[in-house]
Amino acid sequence: MWGLVFLAPELVRGFGPLHLATGRYLCYGLLSLVLLAPRWRKVVPRLTRQQWVGIISLALIGNLLYYVLLSAAVQWGGIAMTSLVIGFLPVWVTIIGSRDRHAVPLRALTPSLVCCALGAFCIGWQVLAMPAPGVSLRHVAGLGCAVGALLAWTWFAVANSRWLARVQHVGVHDWNLLMGIVTGAMVVPLIPVAIVLDATPHTAADWWQFAAVVATLALLASIVGNGLWNRMSRLLPLTLAGQMILFETLFALLYGFLWEQRWPTGTELAAFAFLCLGVVSCVAAHQRHGRHR
Repeated sequence: MWGLVFLAPELVRGFGPLHLATGRYLCYGLLSLVLLAPRWRKVVPRLTRQQWVGIISLALIGNLLYYVLLSAAVQWGGIAMTSLVIGFLPVWVTIIGSRDRHAVPLRALTPSLVCCALGAFCIGWQVLAMPAPGVSLRHVAGLGCAVGALLAWTWFAVANSRWLARVQHVGVHDWNLLMGIVTGAMVVPLIPVAIVLDATPHTAADWWQFAAVVATLALLASIVGNGLWNRMSRLLPLTLAGQMILFETLFALLYGFLWEQRWPTGTELAAFAFLCLGVVSCVAAHQRHGRHR
């Protein structure tokens, strides 16, 4: 489901990153408010001020900032380049997670990390080795946005996992809905800004397509996808959960191939193999570690 966030900017290229983020998270906030309303009095009073600060920080960096940067990276640099950069996310999350108490040592995860790095390298090989003629500042800016998105979501993945371990009295679904409500509130002041900055004329059909895309992202990527991610983060150690982000990259590429109406190249197939091998290797390392504890 998260792979859709890479395709969405291509589906509505007439709308900028700020429009996409504002539309998606406004829908996310409204859906979250409706879904949490029946349990509002039970969930909200139990949250401390510190926990609200945590939710606000996660919403700002992991939702709003991340998706503005990701959308800009896709529109300015392309899906392949953006997937390459985000493909390194599991490496950083796994390295950070290996420092946790009782975590699988980094040495045991080396084969998995090597496979991840090779897979991520293969994903963008054609883009980096044979760039299109006339690489512009726009492409450089896209690369910068992709790196920024990588940093933002690395922080989010680690911080969110830490918070979920602390707030055992809050369900993973409710935690996601609370974050959705906060993110939705954050984008309300951005609506007039997005309108003022929009210099491109849009037809009614354009607006309907935009509404369909952001509503789909809100439901599938934010409500369902984030909820499943939270559930997994509470069940798995960070070193293993980080590897699961690889599937976002894989599906982002798959959707990209379908959009471009082509088959993957040999290099791209190699990337699939390396990334899948990395996940299998990581799971095996955790099984061995569990038997030896």
